Amino acid sequence: MSDRHGRALGALTGLALGDALGMPTQSMSREEIARRYGRVTTLLPAVADQPIAPGMPAGSVTDDTEQALLLARLLVDGGGRVEPEVFAKALVDWEADMIRRGSADLLGPSTKRALEALQAGVSADEAGRWGTTNGAAMRVTPIAIASRPDRAALLDAVADTSRVTHNTGLGLAGAAAIAGAVSAGIEGADLGEALDEAEQAAAAGARRGHWSAGGDIATRIRWARGWVRGLGRAELADVLCEVIGTSVAAQESVVAAVALADALGGEPFEALTLAAEIGGDTDTVAAMCGAILGAVHGAAVFPAELTEQVRQVNRLELEPLATALLALRELPEPGGRHVHHTQH
Repeated sequence: MSDRHGRALGALTGLALGDALGMPTQSMSREEIARRYGRVTTLLPAVADQPIAPGMPAGSVTDDTEQALLLARLLVDGGGRVEPEVFAKALVDWEADMIRRGSADLLGPSTKRALEALQAGVSADEAGRWGTTNGAAMRVTPIAIASRPDRAALLDAVADTSRVTHNTGLGLAGAAAIAGAVSAGIEGADLGEALDEAEQAAAAGARRGHWSAGGDIATRIRWARGWVRGLGRAELADVLCEVIGTSVAAQESVVAAVALADALGGEPFEALTLAAEIGGDTDTVAAMCGAILGAVHGAAVFPAELTEQVRQVNRLELEPLATALLALRELPEPGGRHVHHTQH
């Protein structure tokens, strides 16, 4: 396995492992998590009254991984191109399947609103004009694997697949931040360089899409990284939970994921378990952080027995998908190949 393939596999593995670690605690408060689970040190089953994933077995992934892999397969099938209407239909079909399976883990608010608008005849550019949550960021990792860290081309690829649901400066900045860090990591950047790219890509992404009110993600990333370095675990948790925030808002959860990666980048599994404990959108924060750290360090940095458990529980085949996405990365027009270069 090449170093680049190992890092691409690491991004997908970190995404899935972080997601599974956060699955039983998602949408719960930090205090409730501590009361019901204690410290999160391994994969845990969800309690019977978990608000989104009641009773799900340990190692189960959520919509974060499922939607990312859905996008990955569409990218591979389309040779790097995903038509907005095709992606929208795939998301609608995915939610219908989740409902049939009795899951409450359905489409997020921005995505749901956008798809309803699209089905009502609204254009793809307009459908996502209110999407400011982290839905695009949580599923962007396959785009980052398939795109070299040429910022303009990468942003084109991010915007092309995100605009149908998250065509706002906040939504695109959040997705660009995660994509920038992951793509840079796969290319060989160290952690600091990858997180610098997250900040710079977020600044560029914020200039696309429709304006929406909210703290600037690039500025918040820079502020948060400067604050969290050197903090102890308890103090870091306080900062993430009480000041940065862990809600579905992109300017909170994306910043929290990057800050966690900065503070605990040398202890990737510790970063993911802390993400699972801090409350809010725990599965998404852990998934985004895991994708970044996996891209920088490679898949081997995560506990092998736990990553294997996640693969088996969810029947994931990540290695061939990493290979296929990297093949797209080698095409002559990185990031922007076969896609519509639409400026918003």
